[in-house]
Amino acid sequence: MHKINVKFVFMLSFASILLMSGCGKKQEVLHLYNWADYVKPELIAQFEQENNCKVILDTFDSNENMYAKLKAGATGYDLAFPSSYMVQIMKEQGMLEMLRHDWLPNLIHLDPTSLNVSLDPEVKIAVPYTVSYTGVAYLKSKVSNVVKSWSMFDRQDLEGRMTMLNDMRETIAAGLRFLGYSSNTTNEQELAAARDVIVRWKKNLAKFENEQYKPGLASGEFLLVHGYVGDLLQIQAENPDIAIFFPKEGFVTTCDCMVIPKGAKSIELAHKYINFMLDPKVAAENTGFTQYLCPNKDSYALLDEASQKNPAIIVPEEIKTVAEVNLDLGENNAKYVKVWDEIKSAE
Repeated sequence: MHKINVKFVFMLSFASILLMSGCGKKQEVLHLYNWADYVKPELIAQFEQENNCKVILDTFDSNENMYAKLKAGATGYDLAFPSSYMVQIMKEQGMLEMLRHDWLPNLIHLDPTSLNVSLDPEVKIAVPYTVSYTGVAYLKSKVSNVVKSWSMFDRQDLEGRMTMLNDMRETIAAGLRFLGYSSNTTNEQELAAARDVIVRWKKNLAKFENEQYKPGLASGEFLLVHGYVGDLLQIQAENPDIAIFFPKEGFVTTCDCMVIPKGAKSIELAHKYINFMLDPKVAAENTGFTQYLCPNKDSYALLDEASQKNPAIIVPEEIKTVAEVNLDLGENNAKYVKVWDEIKSAE
């Protein structure tokens, strides 16, 4: 008969209680509201492991849809990723939390040139996530006599095989810049002229589209598309027959930002995620995955050689001179809504 070691049994029981207590403790959850394919999944997993948390990701396909959902009362999101002009709108409507810089030591890595594009140079409410551009891509083997111009959408020989973004500001901007006007004009005659141009182009389009243009161009369903350059670079990697250009008349550049919506439950964890994404190594990895430049000056040297030399990622200064940032137009936004409705309803 073995003698029971009472001390050992007590210690084992105590350890079991601690283990059960630890298993019952819930992980903190971070809710992200981001664009699709806009973060490397392995980085999410790394953040979860390092912070013993769970990340839940929901996606949107336009700033307007994201804004409408949050404005309608959707709560529970800890981080959202709006473009700079939408950040302005959300700020003015009191929809965003102020940031705590003492929780964001990696802010020192930000490229200062991105702060003007983000429209929040003091980083009070928004941290630059990516700098993006819109451009045009086409299949080299199928499209001849290419001119680096928005006028490509006048090509009747490509009728039914082209798409433009289903995005009010981006697509109206294409018409405005084609005519030599600012993408932020509030002049009703200029907006009407841009409307007429886009209605003319619409006759040659398969549709206005934000997601399917990517696989559509890669597969050859579409021959020429208007899109976000990071997305276009992703499909170019799959199909080397794809070429990309920036229209000579001008195009939109924007900074998608990390913001904390009012009502966020995990504000400190949200700051940890922002700081994580600002780490130069993490930023370089994310740029490599998304093909959108993370404006982190200390990450550029960590990019692979192909990315460093790609003018669609590190955009040359002479091309940037015709890029324009979309601004919040306040009450004048209604003029764009009216024009967009007229474009969408036109036969």
